[in-house]
Amino acid sequence: MKMRKIPMRTCVVTKEKLPKNDLIRIVRTEDGVIYDLTGKVNGRGAYLKKDKEVFAKARKSKVLEKYLEVSIPDTFYDELEKILD
Repeated sequence: MKMRKIPMRTCVVTKEKLPKNDLIRIVRTEDGVIYDLTGKVNGRGAYLKKDKEVFAKARKSKVLEKYLEVSIPDTFYDELEKILD
C-alpha cells in the first residue's frame, strides 16, 4: 500500500516543522483575522503549534501581527486558548 505524504508546516513562533494536523492556521481575510480549523479558507495564513505556551509567546511577541500585517485584539488570543480546552 502506498504511504500518504503528510503535509508539513512551520510554526511562526517556534520555527518547528510539524505535521499540519498539529498546528492551527490563523488567516487574514477581508473581514479580519480568523482561525481556520479546516485549513482551506482563502487569505494569508500563518501556523501556530497547538500549545498554550506558544499562544502566550505569540501574544507577547506580536509575531502574528507582524506576519499577517494586521492588528489582532487580545480577545482573539483568548478564543484560541478556548479551542485547546
